[in-house]
Amino acid sequence: MAMTESPRRRTGRYIALLVLVAALCGGWTVLWFYAAGRAEATLEEWRVREAASGRVYACGSESIGGYPFRIEVTCDQASAQFRNDQLPIDLKAGGLLVAAQIYDPSLLIGEFRGPLTVAATDRTPPVIVNWKLFQSSVRGTPSAPERVSLVLSKPVIERVVGGNQQIWLRAEHAEIHGRIAEGSVASNPVVELALQLAAASAEAIHPGAATPIDADITAVLRGLTDFSPKPWAERFREIQAAGGRIDISQARLRQGESLAVGGGSLSLDASGRLQGQLRVTIAGLEPLLKTIGAEQMVQASPHMDKLAGALDRFAPGLGKMARQQVGANISTGINMLGEQTTLEGNRAVALPLRFEDGVAMLGPIRIGEVPPLF
Repeated sequence: MAMTESPRRRTGRYIALLVLVAALCGGWTVLWFYAAGRAEATLEEWRVREAASGRVYACGSESIGGYPFRIEVTCDQASAQFRNDQLPIDLKAGGLLVAAQIYDPSLLIGEFRGPLTVAATDRTPPVIVNWKLFQSSVRGTPSAPERVSLVLSKPVIERVVGGNQQIWLRAEHAEIHGRIAEGSVASNPVVELALQLAAASAEAIHPGAATPIDADITAVLRGLTDFSPKPWAERFREIQAAGGRIDISQARLRQGESLAVGGGSLSLDASGRLQGQLRVTIAGLEPLLKTIGAEQMVQASPHMDKLAGALDRFAPGLGKMARQQVGANISTGINMLGEQTTLEGNRAVALPLRFEDGVAMLGPIRIGEVPPLF
């Protein structure tokens, strides 16, 4: 005959189970509050250390939540002041939320509220950045990050000019990724960088950038000594003195009918100007030349001025004809000078993009000047 469990024993078992669950919940709660306290202390230590280096971070109000499985730090009316550079900068944002799983505190996920205002203390017009969604992720610790990612949906960068906001850049999507490939934050870091842009335009910067551009660029920066705070000019001098360079392993840009891919290495000369060469393959060369205004560049170049002046002395009006002829045939000339190839099934030409003495040259075309970095 089967024995039946007495009601008293069954009740005792339920009570024991409830006590166990309550103990586990209590223990987890104690653990969470301990972790939250450590997170708050770590943030305060980081703020003190950053302030000593001239970077002051503050919140209008701050709170910690996320119980039971996350630690969430909410900062409303976030601000930052950078006083270590030659050009001090103030940043202000609507707020941010930073979260970490309690079982993986080395991965920090952030979400920012706009707008972000960037203002130099020399009273130059502020830059205003806004977005639909702005998220970040940091692997490591605030003082020693190993990998950083920024992802923005519909970012817009504006500058206040004469009391009006002028759009500098807008895009459908933007991503920036960085990681330390070699070394450490404190000693000779080699940084791998990746930039992705979708439908980005910047007509205020250059008329040729009015048509949306898709870009995917991967590069490695060598020559940094560390990430300690210092003016950018000083940092670039250190990179130059160390023989540093930026190796562009992949660059892919599409604009309208034009597609360009390339790679190569760039460094800095003693004057702080970019030097080096990229190998660029272009499909849709003619619309690209029209977009960047190559015909006008050639016609207005100092070399063309000298040639046209000499021709005009020989026969008045001949110089003008030469300018027009050179401009009209520039695409044909570049195709003849470049290496004929194909790119993703389309006819293309391979050309060098050279940087020397502050001048950028695409094949034989001077496409612009690059200011010194120090």
